[in-house]
Amino acid sequence: MNKLPKFAIALEYDGKQAPQVTARGHDEIANQILKLAQAANVPIHMDKDLAPVLDQIDLGTHIPEALYVVIAEILTFAYRLSGKHKDFMDDIKMDS
Repeated sequence: MNKLPKFAIALEYDGKQAPQVTARGHDEIANQILKLAQAANVPIHMDKDLAPVLDQIDLGTHIPEALYVVIAEILTFAYRLSGKHKDFMDDIKMDS
């Protein structure tokens, strides 16, 4: 038997403003959020310490400044996984 996630939070980032909470839910709704993300090839990050904090943010609200660094690290990781983010090290030419 698969255990349902306790809760899930979806963030959207447009590159102009702080990421925004676009979906959140508990139990079966959390499971549906994860299924939709998987079907759309959206990277999923599980963090048992961050999730309860994000779960307190209202839908449509941008994340608070206190979370910018941790969310930026997660977004960078997700962009690298998806191939959408080019690492600055790719442009450095090494002398042989």
